[in-house]
Amino acid sequence: MSKLPNTSASIFSVMSQLANQHNAINLSQGFPNFPVDNRLLEISERLLKENIHQYTPMAGLPSLLNKIAELTLNNYGRAINTSSELLITSGATQGIYTAINALVTSGDEVIILDPSYDSYEPSVLVAGGKPIRISLNDDYSPNFNRIEDVITSKTKLIVVNNPHNPTGKIWSESDYENLESILEKHPNIILLSDEVYEYISFKHTHISVNSRPKLRERAVVASSFGKSLHVTGWKVGYLITPEHLMKEIKKVHQFLVFSVNSISQHVISEYLDIVNFDEVGKMYSNKRTLFQEALKDSRFEILPSEGTYFQIVNYKNISTKNDLDFAKELITEHGVAAIPISVFYEDATDKHMLRFCFAKTDETLLEAAEKLCRI
Repeated sequence: MSKLPNTSASIFSVMSQLANQHNAINLSQGFPNFPVDNRLLEISERLLKENIHQYTPMAGLPSLLNKIAELTLNNYGRAINTSSELLITSGATQGIYTAINALVTSGDEVIILDPSYDSYEPSVLVAGGKPIRISLNDDYSPNFNRIEDVITSKTKLIVVNNPHNPTGKIWSESDYENLESILEKHPNIILLSDEVYEYISFKHTHISVNSRPKLRERAVVASSFGKSLHVTGWKVGYLITPEHLMKEIKKVHQFLVFSVNSISQHVISEYLDIVNFDEVGKMYSNKRTLFQEALKDSRFEILPSEGTYFQIVNYKNISTKNDLDFAKELITEHGVAAIPISVFYEDATDKHMLRFCFAKTDETLLEAAEKLCRI
């Protein structure tokens, strides 16, 4: 009997494979196609020859833990205890899976806001929990009336994602105040905040749960160096959470991966001394502007992108096909791959939306936009 009977190959794998078959420009899967920082490569080459190839401590390389603590204090004003409140994970996805399986037990309910990243629900199901999926507002802001309406005595966890994949929406100060008001009424609910795109925000500054005293003492915050440093294949993320929650998370983590790739941890630890995360946000802001400007004369409706490296478009002026079929047609007929937004909803809500990833070279973005403008 399968724990995940309705789970098949992810849409990201499906669309990337189709893109490869048809030699299409792949703006579907969320990974950069440009080189990493040369300084990061130089550190990697130098450290590779040193004695850094054995297990690190289970919770992470001490120097990296200290650098993350410094980063968190400087950016969010939160002082964390590196020995009891911080854990290096094999990517944010493993961190999220581990947290859910450590904190959710059979019958617990977990609120997930749709459209949502595809790893949340399977993690809840494997833990024996019950996903309660509710839709965001039409502008992709959180609907707190819906959230409050579905809270029961069995609600264990609420999962939020900010900046938001797939829509690029960023939570406002009032959003957090509304969430705080709800959670004050329900002191046993834990918050899981997926903030892997925290350094990629544009018009509005990202507000982290790390900076919210009312939330952070009952929250698990997930971050990703893969996204922040353009090294998605390194699979290095981290969790920040109070000690009483971290104790349970570490119990699962030690038997899942025990410790994370030692070389990546050593390299990132040294690289954090020189990298400027403000430059990361500026670089992606420029790419977003370039892509949006290049699509201005197309028949696609360009929706706001406040953060992440994703751009949502509406194709209602082009086709009445459902978004999955249109996304496949876009690959086979026009040579550009995107992700249909309906796959991020439990009920496959189809608003004729596609997600493009603009974490690509300028040349790739311009070539893709040229093809899209011909449609």
